[in-house]
Amino acid sequence: MLVNATAAVETVYRSDWGRIVATLIGLVGDFDLAEECAQEAFTAAVDQWPASGIPEFPRAWIIQTAKHKAIDRIRRQGRYAEKLESYSTSGFVRASEEPDYDTNEIPDERLRLIFTCCHPALARETQVALTLRTLCGLETDEIARAFLASPTTMAQRLVRARRKIRDAGIPYVVPEANDVAARLDAVLTVIYLVFNEGYLATRGESLVRTDLSAEAIRLGRLIMTLMGPQPPAEAKALVALMLLHDARRDARLDAAGDIVVLEQQDRSRWNRKQIAEALPLVDQALRGTPGPFALQAAIAAVHCRGARAEDTDWPQIVKLYDRLERVQPSPIVSLNRAVAVAMADGPREGLALLDRLAATNDLDGYHLLHAARADLLRRAGSNDEAAKSYLRALALVTNDSERRYLERRLREVRPSA
Repeated sequence: MLVNATAAVETVYRSDWGRIVATLIGLVGDFDLAEECAQEAFTAAVDQWPASGIPEFPRAWIIQTAKHKAIDRIRRQGRYAEKLESYSTSGFVRASEEPDYDTNEIPDERLRLIFTCCHPALARETQVALTLRTLCGLETDEIARAFLASPTTMAQRLVRARRKIRDAGIPYVVPEANDVAARLDAVLTVIYLVFNEGYLATRGESLVRTDLSAEAIRLGRLIMTLMGPQPPAEAKALVALMLLHDARRDARLDAAGDIVVLEQQDRSRWNRKQIAEALPLVDQALRGTPGPFALQAAIAAVHCRGARAEDTDWPQIVKLYDRLERVQPSPIVSLNRAVAVAMADGPREGLALLDRLAATNDLDGYHLLHAARADLLRRAGSNDEAAKSYLRALALVTNDSERRYLERRLREVRPSA
């Protein structure tokens, strides 16, 4: 019973943290209080479920327990009625909308949370960071990695953002249609980063977090519906991009859970239904002046259209990265472009670009820069130099599946390792 109960708590935490916290924020109107009480409720579950049994609706049990803990805290602080009145006045708490905890889906609480976090009063990076922390339960250092910032800096941003939402009385609602456009870019970015954490988990045993990827795709589709019969091109492109990446999910790991790189994947395991759904969206998104998601989706589409790895049109991918670098310049885009150049023109060409990028120090703490450099050095036959870069990548990587892959590559170029 103990093992089963502990596993049940871990499963609910992993799959439903964002949904639980989103619901609690809607009920109590305070980000910090919602997170703290959610953690306390999970702690209570660890203590109680082994003896009392796993409840029929585990998520509902956590929400109700956390809600009672929040109310107890507010009452102890002597400002329960005052806070409820202020939240109701601001629109943060919707007293008439108590969620039905016995249903399989709490309706769109996470979408409300995303739009609250992506309010124009907050800086763009802060909008995204706050949503990742609250919706996905990512730790501050994980979010800092996504922004190439220090954990201390990111922690300060998160504290200021929560305070601003509370003090300004920013409402916890999906805005009216005419206000959605002002927040759309940030919302799409958030959904994409949620997907990325599912596609390539920052830490843990598994490379993939299917729950986050599926939720991001659901939210992307929901945004398209919200935007009416003609959703913006970037909303279509984001859904297409996520579908194309997710279509390769079953081929990305072998039976032991180890990474299978793109060129070695069994393409018969790719989800052709998802690819067929995504490709027309890519074509629609590329009409006119394509944005960053449209260009990324076009790159993913080139990969998915190739029947074999050797059929991949790498020169076309380089051209798309050239356009993406103009539209959305970033060190990550430059890194990916360098790899594409290496595949099109040879590893030495790609290495020259990577060395210039490394000289800026923008990505020195990013393990994938060193992993990419190691791979190109290995392809070029420079095994000793490749080993040094693999060691540097291993010093930075936090995901166990990626670590095993890098260790395997290191042994190939330096058997004594």
